[in-house]
Amino acid sequence: MRCLLLELTSLLLLGVIFAQRQVTVQDGPLYRTENSHITIWCKVSGYQGPSEQNFQWSIYLPSAPEREVQIVSTMDQSFPYAIYTQRVRSGEIYVEKVQGDSALLHITELQDRDAGEYECHTPTTDERYFGSYSAKMKLVVIPDSLRVTSEAQTLNKVQHDSLELKCEISKSTAQHSHISIAWYRKKGDELAVEVISLSRDFVLRAGSDYTQRHASGDIRLDKIGETLSKLTIYNLQSSDGGEFYCEAAEWIQDPDGTWYAMTRKRSEGTMVYVEGTDMDINVRLETEKRTYTVGEPVEFRCILEVQNVAKRYFSISWAFNSSLIATFGANAVPVLNNEFAQRESLGQLKVAKESDSVYILKIYRLRLEDSGKYNCRVTERLKTTTGEFIDGESKRPKNTPITVLPLKTNISVDVSNNATSVLEGESLRFGCSVRTGFRPQNRLSVTWQLVDKQNRRSDIVQLDRDGTLRPGPSYAERSSYGGIQMEQIRPGSFTLEIFNSLKADEGHYECRITEWTRRLDGEWQMIGERHNGSTVSITALDAGFAVTAISRTPGVTYNESFDLQCIIKPHYPSWVPVSVTWRFQPAGSTEFHDLVTFTRDGGVQWGDRYTGFRTRTAIEKSESSNNVRLSISRASDTEAGKYQCVAELWRKNYNSSWTRLADRTSNLLEIRVLRPVTKLQVSKSKRSITLVENGPIPLNCSVKSQTSPDSHFAVLWYVHKLTDTDGRLILKTTHSSVFEYGTYAEEEGLKGRLQFERSLSGGLFSLTVQRAQVSDSGSYYCHVEEWLLNPNHAWYKLAEEVSGRTEVTVKLPGIFPIWLILVHLKKFYTKFFFLLLPPFTHSSFSCCLVPDMVWSPGFYSDVPSPFNDRKHFWLKDHLFPRQEEEKGSSLSMFQKSSDVALQVDTTTANITVPEQGHFHLDCNILSLSSRESRFAVTWFSMKTKERGGQASRKSGEERETLLKIGQDSIFSREANSWEGRLRFQRLSATLYRLTVLQAGAVDTGNYSCRVEEWLPNPRGMWYKLAQEDSGPTSVYVQDTGSSLQSVICSNDSLFYFVFFYPFPIFGILIITILLVRFKSRNSSKNSEGKNGAPLLWIKEPHLNYSPTCLEPPVLSIHPGTID
Repeated sequence: MRCLLLELTSLLLLGVIFAQRQVTVQDGPLYRTENSHITIWCKVSGYQGPSEQNFQWSIYLPSAPEREVQIVSTMDQSFPYAIYTQRVRSGEIYVEKVQGDSALLHITELQDRDAGEYECHTPTTDERYFGSYSAKMKLVVIPDSLRVTSEAQTLNKVQHDSLELKCEISKSTAQHSHISIAWYRKKGDELAVEVISLSRDFVLRAGSDYTQRHASGDIRLDKIGETLSKLTIYNLQSSDGGEFYCEAAEWIQDPDGTWYAMTRKRSEGTMVYVEGTDMDINVRLETEKRTYTVGEPVEFRCILEVQNVAKRYFSISWAFNSSLIATFGANAVPVLNNEFAQRESLGQLKVAKESDSVYILKIYRLRLEDSGKYNCRVTERLKTTTGEFIDGESKRPKNTPITVLPLKTNISVDVSNNATSVLEGESLRFGCSVRTGFRPQNRLSVTWQLVDKQNRRSDIVQLDRDGTLRPGPSYAERSSYGGIQMEQIRPGSFTLEIFNSLKADEGHYECRITEWTRRLDGEWQMIGERHNGSTVSITALDAGFAVTAISRTPGVTYNESFDLQCIIKPHYPSWVPVSVTWRFQPAGSTEFHDLVTFTRDGGVQWGDRYTGFRTRTAIEKSESSNNVRLSISRASDTEAGKYQCVAELWRKNYNSSWTRLADRTSNLLEIRVLRPVTKLQVSKSKRSITLVENGPIPLNCSVKSQTSPDSHFAVLWYVHKLTDTDGRLILKTTHSSVFEYGTYAEEEGLKGRLQFERSLSGGLFSLTVQRAQVSDSGSYYCHVEEWLLNPNHAWYKLAEEVSGRTEVTVKLPGIFPIWLILVHLKKFYTKFFFLLLPPFTHSSFSCCLVPDMVWSPGFYSDVPSPFNDRKHFWLKDHLFPRQEEEKGSSLSMFQKSSDVALQVDTTTANITVPEQGHFHLDCNILSLSSRESRFAVTWFSMKTKERGGQASRKSGEERETLLKIGQDSIFSREANSWEGRLRFQRLSATLYRLTVLQAGAVDTGNYSCRVEEWLPNPRGMWYKLAQEDSGPTSVYVQDTGSSLQSVICSNDSLFYFVFFYPFPIFGILIITILLVRFKSRNSSKNSEGKNGAPLLWIKEPHLNYSPTCLEPPVLSIHPGTID
């Protein structure tokens, strides 16, 4: 345990040490000469933060060693002091970043004042200060005392002469330093060529062009005395012409042990011209390089440098390792020895004369044994006076050695592929190409190999040098079916393609290329192999394979459609074979059965259990994926239940067989099919009918709204009497229009007296009980059942509702005396008539005002008149003589009651229309009293208006007549505000429509219609039987123009008219109303009778009267009628 703690402590200490910032600068002191370019390096280590560090350089001058003078910074341009600002800006002083944590300080022209102690500082990037942030070194500036002199002259030399040049070098540096010397030759604008040099370590080296001549002793560099050196060149050649100069450098050793050239200077040049001689022979042997490979060609060029070469004769001999290869005489006919003559006959060697001064030896295919020294000898052939040739001067260059290396391939191989990661089943495509080093005369063989994750290597396919393709043992069967293909698309470029990849194909693919060359004996020899590879990962098809079923409409109504989606993950490409089967479990069942299958090859197979699905089911597969949508239209109870989809993942093998990789089952989807929500509404209005025996009893059953235009209705008619607890069935009409009599109709013998009618529109049902009897009195109502066809064409009852009741009273016929009393009111001359019934009658008449009654001769003449002394006459409003004011008279009359069945639709409606639009005002007559009835229709506009002063405001409605059509079809004049904007239509015998065009904001309000029912009396004169108002229709016109507020506020006159002038006007109106009220009270007190009793004031009562009725008119006096 103790050892463990010691180790941890040591590691922590080491971490602290390594994390410490350390700044290192070049060791000093450094000695540098004036006007030289110097550099000082600085490095930082152990820092934290970014890798890019900043550096700041300062100097401490010898005159003020404690004072820091800032020179240059990598992060702050204003860092330099004034004495260095200009030098920094001009680039004379700058910092070069070698790396992020290393930099060089450059001073391009060192001055004497630059001597001092230099400090390199690195601003911190650490979380805390720890370590050193700067380092110092000393720079000493010394005078430049190096002097290099040489006499400037021009020398004319002849070929083979000698050349001597002297150079004097001196220095007076107090420090220990070394001198290096070098001689250079320069021709025109060409780069200077080094002739020979003496390094600071006193090592003598010749330049590359003079190496052989230096080795033969033709080049020398000698030191004469302390400061003088001499260059000597023997046996000058014409190529030695040019400017010769010497260059010296003074070196000093820095504290770190390295040598630094403080200064470097050159002398003045000497121009040397070399002229050749007419008879001199100079021979050069050239070749392209010195190292070759077996099979490569080599060419040697023997070049003669002589005067008048065309007029002279030469013989050339070629030698290899001092053995003669061939001779080339003056007659230009080559002669080869036995070995090389055979190679020459095979076309492997060539000896030829290219020009008068150039002879060549070429070997087309080198062998290993061709390594050695080659040379050519040139001998001048002199022609004697007798015409014979004798040997003259002979010259040969130095031996030229070459090295022939054994064959070695130099090719490099690149491998590419279409993807590094693919899905199982996708194709793999690899490319393998030879990038460099391929010799066209050679051949290549290629082998593709796979190294799997277990590092097992297997051959896929091989293409030998003859172009024969051989698949590997484990890939032979796949290759025979075309699953493996390899081809050469161009020389040195090959491809491998694996179709329908498997998971086992995952791994590292290597392309191995072997280079072959043909030997001289015709056999092929392998000279090397190169390979490269690429790794491919293959994702298994069943990885993450999952199925989900979704639906946006889990609950639908009859005849609606719903979609079921089978979502398959992951998102497979369309080529992946997936089969999807939708399965169905009907509601109330426990077994699933196949509904439809989308097969792997794109076909559709229907199950044989639910054949009815085909006619209303569509199945669709997405083009971009394997998702399958099941669409079911006209939903019914048959389609209600649970659905699920089953997906199977398949792979097609190379031999066209199929393999099921995986299958998945989705979640359950429950689809509920609901009946539609009923909209059935039956009129709930209550009615009362009083009639005498033998008359018809009209009963109406009105359906105000229905769920569907295709709805059928079953109507059951009931009667409820006081002695019954429940209603008793009279008649039933089924939804298929089949009549069934109820028990009441059979017991009471109503079968022959019932008449059932149905309107063409289908919403009004009428039952008429003919020849009414007193026993038929009771409360009648209908029970309506709404029936619809389901999607399977079967009828079902959706809803039922009961109507309002009709109270029917049937009375025995009788004759009742009616007393007519004439009453004259003061202040009026118009006579009013009251009808008084005798006390023994059971009529409900009380009193009513009869404004207009008719008694005509011959009308009901079978009834004896109670006034035999009077004729039959008309009773009308009449001005009686004043002396008859207090008198009255009576008259007996008879009236037959009329069956009033007028009923107008009282439904309330709301309409919203845009400005300049139109709206319809419908007036619908639900039932009528007689087929001979005619109707007068009047439309009203009811708009809200305000009355009263500021203290109290009362709202009321102002009624305005839009249009009136009389029972004689005569139209009244339109109101001014509606003129030209009304259109009348009679859509049916009982439906009237008024259309308002070009609606404006002022048209907003409530509208209604009034229907008056008119019948003819026995004399053919029309009288009004009844009237009824429709329900209100609320109309709102949207103002698309300017708002009222903006209109008022934009007009000053309108603003004062609306907000200022009404106040005094309202005040005057209130005062006037109060005065009138006070005056009316005083006048009412003065109108009392003699004994203080008020006079009888009779308001006009309402009387329903028709001359054609048998019963007496209804007279009623309501509370408040008499004040």
